[in-house]
Amino acid sequence: MKIIFMGTPDFAVPCLRTLAESRHEVAAVFTQPDKPKGRGYKMIPTPVKAAALEYGLQVYQPLSLRKGEEAEAAMKLLCDIAPELIVVTAYGQILPKEVLELPKYGCINIHASLLPRYRGAAPINWVLLNGEKETGVTSMQMNEGLDTGDMLIKKSMTIDENENYEELYAKLSKMGGEVLAETLEALENGALTPEVQDDSLSCYSPMIKKEMSALDFSKTAAEVHNTIRGVTGFAMLEGKRLKVFRSEIANGTYNAENGAVVDTKSFAVKCGDGRAVIFREVQPEGKKRMNTEDFLRGKKLTEGEILT
Repeated sequence: MKIIFMGTPDFAVPCLRTLAESRHEVAAVFTQPDKPKGRGYKMIPTPVKAAALEYGLQVYQPLSLRKGEEAEAAMKLLCDIAPELIVVTAYGQILPKEVLELPKYGCINIHASLLPRYRGAAPINWVLLNGEKETGVTSMQMNEGLDTGDMLIKKSMTIDENENYEELYAKLSKMGGEVLAETLEALENGALTPEVQDDSLSCYSPMIKKEMSALDFSKTAAEVHNTIRGVTGFAMLEGKRLKVFRSEIANGTYNAENGAVVDTKSFAVKCGDGRAVIFREVQPEGKKRMNTEDFLRGKKLTEGEILT
């Protein structure tokens, strides 16, 4: 098949590689425009663009597919290429109806959740924030709704109680490539059985906001732990910002003020339900990310001191 791929972040790269290393023709790759990064504001290509160039694929980066001159030019290009299928993985743009209806086999999206649960922009974050035990990847036939199209192939996995966003992201990214391969094979063999989503079972995963990372120690230990897992937590320690990348819930309960350090050797902090969260990986303000053991070699904690 002649396929166009649309994607942007690291998550989409395994899907692109699946296509590039298959017998199918990847006629073009669409990704978001390069962005400036770092002190020198050097323009950095998206991960999908970098991978596409490795394979010598043609890359296009329109600002929009919905309005303006760039959208018109992109639509003409798509019509000229005449793809049989468009594959979309975390592209970052909403496709207009004329694009959805252009290919013979339509547009297939690879989504990082078990639809109809967690439609929307940030499913990986939200399954962790909500303490879910299971997630997965779904391929679906795209329509004009937000992740509402018919489901095609679904693959699930369990979530470890201490697994964080980075770890789950990597696993689901790899699974995305596997689900795409299965979907293409079933499509070619005429074996796809589209399943209509039950809207009554749906929930959404909106964009993550920076303020969601603030740790509120009046909440339960599970809620604090899930915030760290889902969006990377932060608190203030002695007037300085401390990021927390990894944690686990301590055994037992404690009688102390919320936010108090209750174990200086493990860096356990008491939460609203009497239980404590142990910080396992942190980044002090102005310093590099490190294991808590390394942090505690250079920082003496006092039992009872408060994190806010």
